[in-house]
Amino acid sequence: MYKISQRRYLGNKNSILPFIDEIIKNEVGKFDSFCDIFSGTGVVGEYFNAKERKIISNDLLYQNFISLNAFLNDEEFDKQKVLNYIAEFNASTTSRDNYFSKNFGGRYFRDDVAKKIGYIRQEIKKLFISDAINLKEKHILLTSLNYAIDRIANTVGHYDAYIKKEIREQNLEMKMLDMDVEKNLNNEVYNADANMLIRDIECDVLYMDPPYNSRQYCDAYHLLENLSLWQKPEVFGVAKKFDRTKIKSNYSLKSATESFDDLVINAKCKYMLLSYNNMANRGNDRSNAKISDEDIVKSLSKRGKVKIFEKDYKAFTTGKSKHSDNKERVFFVEVKNTV
Repeated sequence: MYKISQRRYLGNKNSILPFIDEIIKNEVGKFDSFCDIFSGTGVVGEYFNAKERKIISNDLLYQNFISLNAFLNDEEFDKQKVLNYIAEFNASTTSRDNYFSKNFGGRYFRDDVAKKIGYIRQEIKKLFISDAINLKEKHILLTSLNYAIDRIANTVGHYDAYIKKEIREQNLEMKMLDMDVEKNLNNEVYNADANMLIRDIECDVLYMDPPYNSRQYCDAYHLLENLSLWQKPEVFGVAKKFDRTKIKSNYSLKSATESFDDLVINAKCKYMLLSYNNMANRGNDRSNAKISDEDIVKSLSKRGKVKIFEKDYKAFTTGKSKHSDNKERVFFVEVKNTV
């Protein structure tokens, strides 16, 4: 089975979940609702998921919205049916070219594997349109396909580029997802701009893990976004990206500080936690943090006293950046002020 943590993802928090948990236990104690408003693959929300707790998950990318629904929502599904389709897809072969193989075959995947991926994606669409599977089952199958792809892609862990060497042998293997469905009863999942969503939700604990720098996640994971949406847009450039204008994050732009301040001001919660690493100006221009520590503290101080916790942290990067003194910081606020 695929665990939620088994996707390679820039800035993922797998290794510091106990650190975040320790802060919450010491500073918050018991809580009934938790919002992971920049969820990514959802590992933080899943870590705090519990039967009597509401987890609110959100991400701007549709591929992550699909995954969050697969792992964390409470919709019913037929497990045996899903397992049967996974087995059928794993055993399938096709020699026919399709949208996916024409654009990504011979680059990110061997031609035969790319044909199979495109075929499976089209079959999942057909199954859903014909009501052979419900929405939850569709989300599980698509998530399984994305996780299977991530394990074999001819990349260094993202899709900004592919490795320009002969592609090694690839074996696409979909698997069932490791889901604890009994914990999902109260959960909510969104595919929205965080600054819009924050105006419509309430929670006890708000966890914020926005993009740190100018590296857009829709650029790094365009291939999975394209496959998940399956709108078959025109692609361009060596990396075969589609037009991502509508899904670019303001937190990777010059407006990041203003966006963060707006998020903090409009949050309806009892506690705030912000994960933000200390790259500052020690990387290249694209890696440098978009929001300064001073601006973070200035914004958070509007809602209460700011505490800062630090932990040494080895981040998942693009493979080029190495910073031995990189630290993950968590800024914490017990909300006292309304704005």
